[in-house]
Amino acid sequence: MKILDLTPDELKELVKGAVDDRLRELLGDPDLGMELGEAARARLKASLAASARITGDEVAEKLGLRW
Repeated sequence: MKILDLTPDELKELVKGAVDDRLRELLGDPDLGMELGEAARARLKASLAASARITGDEVAEKLGLRW
């Protein structure tokens, strides 16, 4: 298949896929394959079990960030 044969939507999807792949290569996940420590695992379980939730806006405000 040639690029000239692609529809605009197909070309857009092809470019998006290529960009996504490249970003994944460059940025990656530095924690991929690492084990979660017991302390972090316990905090995560407690957090997931809690009913209280805060919004992203509340987190940003606590950290002094602006969206």
